[in-house]
Amino acid sequence: METAFISKLRPLLSAIAETMDVYLPRRVGEHYVCRPYDADSPVEPELNDIRMCTPVKKFLFPPRERTAALPEPAEPQEVKPFAVFGLKACDLQSVSILDRVFAEEEFEDPFYVGRREKMFTIASDCSSPGESCFCTVLGGRPHAEDGFDLNVSRVTDGYIIQSGSAQGRSFLFSHMSLFGDVPDALLKERSELREATLQQLARAHHDLPLDAPVKEIVERGHDSEIFDEEARTCVECQACTRVCPTCHCFYLHDTKQADYFAKLKMWDSCMRMGYAEVAGGANPRKMLADRLRHRFMHKFVWFLERYGVEMCVGCGRCIDAETGDVDLRRVLRRLNDEFLDSGRTATEAAR
Repeated sequence: METAFISKLRPLLSAIAETMDVYLPRRVGEHYVCRPYDADSPVEPELNDIRMCTPVKKFLFPPRERTAALPEPAEPQEVKPFAVFGLKACDLQSVSILDRVFAEEEFEDPFYVGRREKMFTIASDCSSPGESCFCTVLGGRPHAEDGFDLNVSRVTDGYIIQSGSAQGRSFLFSHMSLFGDVPDALLKERSELREATLQQLARAHHDLPLDAPVKEIVERGHDSEIFDEEARTCVECQACTRVCPTCHCFYLHDTKQADYFAKLKMWDSCMRMGYAEVAGGANPRKMLADRLRHRFMHKFVWFLERYGVEMCVGCGRCIDAETGDVDLRRVLRRLNDEFLDSGRTATEAAR
């Protein structure tokens, strides 16, 4: 059973909740946040038509965790199996990126790996991308093709459930009584809905063509004054890196408790003034423009060179969270235009 049909979400979620904790989206104003699932709640669960504000990294790489202690060593806590419902393709790509950082063979983080192995991933199609979403500009898609255990697609009178892993297939087979078959007409409807979303994104970003690989554009613009100009409105709130699903910088903080010492791992931000400061007070990136440049170089150049993939998934969370009006898309557009101008200038000089 690769695909199945269900008319309501509650039976699906309640079945999953029998063996693990479940987190799902809940609408707050115009946005979705992640909340624990309550099978007894009178509020009917809903399928989010856009990615949640909560980045999935929060479940795998929490903002604050104890990683060491003395005199007794700190071992990774036993993690209960848990499921996150409503993740989008951009979220799945962000998990793949974090896996490269925290679960590579040479530098494996046991705290991250412990959570990752217990996570059951339930993706869903993105049917109403926001104004800030630009996944397709970076080669992404608004529906998941891999990286999930189950995927949910809204169709007429219900939902298509698709398995994407051995664990997902096992769940469908063991709960066959909940599901029905999926007629070809509904599979066709799903394809049409996905194509409509792709076209919506194409129309929204018709003015953001990249005329070369983004790595080349950003790398060529390393010394551009664009970073100085764009950083003028930045207020160093660091919201862009906090909500980013792939930013993974952290620092270690030593703390003394009543009867032991502990080392805490806490989220950090490359946009923070003291981020690059070293012993003695030297700081190579005191200027906001330098920190903004570093952020772009890391996402589009250095991470790609190290791991073979860009570190931005085009989810647009940073754009929504920005207090200082630094729009990543606008910076890329300006760098692209400058890239084209430099190419024209070089051609004219060659003549």
